[in-house]
Amino acid sequence: MTGQRLDVNPRRGEIAVTPITLTGVVTLRDVARVAGVSISTASRVLDERLPASKSAAAARVRVAAADLGYVRDPLAAGLRRSGTSTIGVIVPRLTDTVMAMLYEEIAAAAAARGLFAVVATTQDDPAVERVAVQSLLHRRVDGIIRATARTGSPLRIDGDSRQVLVLRTDGIHPASIGDDHLGGYLATRKLIDHGHTRIGLIMGPEYATTAVQRRAGYRAALTEAGIPLDDSLIAGDAYTMEAGEAAAQILLDHSEPPTAIFAVNDNNAIGAMSTAAARGLTIPDDLSIIGYNDIPVVSRLPVPLTTIREPFNHIARGAIDLLLDETPNDSGEPRTIVATPTLIPRKSTAAPRHLRS
Repeated sequence: MTGQRLDVNPRRGEIAVTPITLTGVVTLRDVARVAGVSISTASRVLDERLPASKSAAAARVRVAAADLGYVRDPLAAGLRRSGTSTIGVIVPRLTDTVMAMLYEEIAAAAAARGLFAVVATTQDDPAVERVAVQSLLHRRVDGIIRATARTGSPLRIDGDSRQVLVLRTDGIHPASIGDDHLGGYLATRKLIDHGHTRIGLIMGPEYATTAVQRRAGYRAALTEAGIPLDDSLIAGDAYTMEAGEAAAQILLDHSEPPTAIFAVNDNNAIGAMSTAAARGLTIPDDLSIIGYNDIPVVSRLPVPLTTIREPFNHIARGAIDLLLDETPNDSGEPRTIVATPTLIPRKSTAAPRHLRS
């Protein structure tokens, strides 16, 4: 199938067309690509219930849709008209305290806007996630919020259904997130300020922007302080206590073990504390540990955990705002709302022993 790429001369008000080739059924994604706009922008321009935009981007979308013969999917087109006042929330698992807390905040934020939230879990499996999204769409939810985004393999569902990401990003969909880079910086800076220079990092999964950005913040703090980066002090690949235990074993077996550990998730930090205890190490005398998220249990541990508090309430409200936002975005970039985390100092961090003796 042959389509056209549309190029606008804003000074002359002219539209030039360049032939391109398309295959298969024309989708909203094709219209957006030909018009040079985001999928959400194309969707809103073609939604007859919204005021007609007179922008150059809107003109390109209408011409592209007509030229390609785009026909809206009746199921997708009916989602917002169905008025179910229900949104779907997709999380990896509810046994993860972080995800359970996040879902509760999303449900509360949705209720405040007259919406009812239902949840589906995926075990962080992209195939299961796709089925979950499609199942929710067929149940005519008014929108979907996903906490399951993976870099390198973003989930794309054709149609004009509303999808917003939360906590993680994929560079394609609108997202409400915490400032993970800042959080990683604050955690590492706290340890540096105590006098630590051998600081280990317990990392999460590489596909999660939360983990990647927290690691970037860790590295930024070390560089700022003039501490050489040492990737042999980084271990771990999952947000679990078991992964935290295993990563701490690796770090503490190092020929020059760290005197402090920043774990990018509280579960990882709890696992690290377990490994330290099994080795007879005292926290924080022998090893300082700081976590991330501030789940309720960490303030009640035998040694209360210093951590970074993720503002789940603000993140949840941001996700609902993005889901309900009808304002066209002609920049072509996905909207992102970023909430600021807070350092919560407790008793698991202190100066290294050699500085206190």
